[in-house]
Amino acid sequence: MAASTLSSSSLSLNPNNKFCHTHLPIHLRKPFLKPSSVSLLPANLSSSPSPGAYGVSPCFSHASERFSAENEYPVDIFADDDDEKPREECGVVGIYGDPEASRLCYLALHALQHRGQEGAGIVAVNNDRVLQSITGVGLVSEVFNESKLDQLPGDMAIGHVRYSTAGSSMLKNVQPFVAGYRFGSVGVAHNGNLVNYKKLRATLEENGSIFNTSSDTEVVLHLIAISKARPFFMRIVDACEKLQGAYSMVFVTEDKLVAVRDPFGFRPLVMGRRSNGAIVFASETCALDLIEATYEREVYPGEVMVVDKDGVKSQCLMPHPEPKQCIFEHIYFSLPNSIVFGRSVYESRRIFGEILATESPVDCDVVIAVPDSGVVAALGYAAKAGVAFQQGLIRSHYVGRTFIEPSQRIRDFGVKLKLSPVRGVLEGKKVVVVDDSIVRGTTSSKIVRLLREAGAKEVHMRIASPPIVASCYYGVDTPSSEELISNRMSTDEIRDFIGCDSLAFLSFDSLKRFLGEESRSFCYACFTGNYPVKPTEVKVKRGGDFIDDGLTGGIDAIDGGWVR
Repeated sequence: MAASTLSSSSLSLNPNNKFCHTHLPIHLRKPFLKPSSVSLLPANLSSSPSPGAYGVSPCFSHASERFSAENEYPVDIFADDDDEKPREECGVVGIYGDPEASRLCYLALHALQHRGQEGAGIVAVNNDRVLQSITGVGLVSEVFNESKLDQLPGDMAIGHVRYSTAGSSMLKNVQPFVAGYRFGSVGVAHNGNLVNYKKLRATLEENGSIFNTSSDTEVVLHLIAISKARPFFMRIVDACEKLQGAYSMVFVTEDKLVAVRDPFGFRPLVMGRRSNGAIVFASETCALDLIEATYEREVYPGEVMVVDKDGVKSQCLMPHPEPKQCIFEHIYFSLPNSIVFGRSVYESRRIFGEILATESPVDCDVVIAVPDSGVVAALGYAAKAGVAFQQGLIRSHYVGRTFIEPSQRIRDFGVKLKLSPVRGVLEGKKVVVVDDSIVRGTTSSKIVRLLREAGAKEVHMRIASPPIVASCYYGVDTPSSEELISNRMSTDEIRDFIGCDSLAFLSFDSLKRFLGEESRSFCYACFTGNYPVKPTEVKVKRGGDFIDDGLTGGIDAIDGGWVR
């Protein structure tokens, strides 16, 4: 279908233009700009002409393991406790038009480090139009240094941070991926999870495709390679129309940067602009802030944005009447200083705390938080209750993944390494402790014990989210439903299990009332078990971006990453 080009020179467009975005929240309803095998290669691919300077020319149209140590030492101190929180799988960044693209990408990944701590990578397009890649296991600061960034010159780059299992062989799954096919080369970074991954992979393998990783992202590259569509971004559209589930992706070719978000908009993706005109895409606005890019807007659900020497073009991938954005971005995943889905994360969490104080009050002397994710909700609770907020738990930010435990076992060793109670705040006090969520309940029970050992007279738990009763299949690593304590126990039973004096969750109805007209635009599957995109296979992946870490190999290892 031919594009309908507008004469506007910016993305502040005529609101009277009607396109397939009536499903957007009120505050986001703006028109937007659709459109044989592949093997992963180690950088140094083909080249093409330099993109040169660019401006903005919007164009609109429609187009149809984690390592698990037992009680040995060194022990994995997060073996139980780290799984007590759902884990966001990934963060992505894309930059076009800045001579220091890879360095800015590196800084933006630092800002997104909370979205993935076990792998990082950057793909840059150098002045010869060659895609060069550096990936590694560990934190961004551990993977990259000055000399490595010097190897990534150019004005275009994409980056990725990732949560996955431990083990050096998981390097093969660290993104961005770079692939070569008959028309050139492409790099991709993906945040999300494809619920029809197994079916797509099986079909591709039957037709001769060879996979080098166990990541669902590789499927996207194969689908692009076999597509007959033209031009390149229509290959992406063609591939995405076969995908089911959650995906916010950035692609880079020799001369283009492309950002795409699934029609439901499960995972966030925003666009910003630096003072020199460089375009930036990122999972959260906190990444834009660090590299001094001004937030412009979200990439809308179902939108494909193409940036090249001709400017920024935007297309509607495939319309859907109603987005389903992940509510847990506001509860836990995103940083408080981010704007996600058009809302301040800080304000959301503060109001969650206020609602808890209004609906579940209790006589108390002090309000504390489980740091760091419970702090803002605790501030809201304390302000509404008229009770002092104090730092009753101090978090250590210097604890590694493993630690040597003495031969005489220390009770709640992992929690005590990470959280230290302040006796002066707690002793003899009736304490309200605010946390963002309860998953298995094991860490909550240890925290309650910790507070009582520090002299707390009473411990009242307040949780700034509804009970989690179902697993997520859209890019969040959560336990199976059978392991979720709220799926097995009532609130009173959970209270007895964790040993607190009272327990209250943010009510689901109150959460929806707070969201108002936009409440229908969020996904609540983890609270209700009602999935917007039904899994199309007998099994679906438990984790968002990996099946196994390659330690064991074979089909048994792959099946081990799936749950019925």
